[in-house]
Amino acid sequence: MEAFSDGVLAIVITIMVLKLNLPEQAQWHNLYCIIPTLMAYILSYIYVGIYWANHHHLIGVTKTISGSTLWKNLHWLFWITLIPAVTEWVGIHPFASIPTLLYGIVLFMCSVTYHFLQRDITACLSHDYSEFSGLDRDLKGKISIIAYLVAVPGSLFFPIISYFIYTAIALTWFIPDTRLEKLFRAS
Repeated sequence: MEAFSDGVLAIVITIMVLKLNLPEQAQWHNLYCIIPTLMAYILSYIYVGIYWANHHHLIGVTKTISGSTLWKNLHWLFWITLIPAVTEWVGIHPFASIPTLLYGIVLFMCSVTYHFLQRDITACLSHDYSEFSGLDRDLKGKISIIAYLVAVPGSLFFPIISYFIYTAIALTWFIPDTRLEKLFRAS
């Protein structure tokens, strides 16, 4: 499961970078035109990178994978694979409501499906590692989901504020769950 997921995430990043269209003219002022696309790429790359790191740690401490876990992982990967499409659209129309809304919906669904994947895996972990039975209390994940619930509909009225919320959510995930980090190092 980990190798398949790593491959999918690598393809997602590859598709995103291939969607970066550089200006035809080799002058500094032409780079200004691609700044929105570049910013969307950077934010999406950070999201995919954060998911990859957290997924890597989560799978690294897992002793067994159930059929339910496989399907939850595939569901999460489905939403991850939509990131390049919405990233490109947001890059082309950075302050338009609909692309910002769809970008937020995809990020929201990535968050929700990852939350369920993590819950499924941590239910097994709590049997294997009694000291980590509270790992399923994912406050940061729940706060992120609530923030998306504010940002997504808000993007119809104030897309720029939604981008700030999407960025803030990504920044909070730079610091991994210390309980999971400790468990990963111990395994």
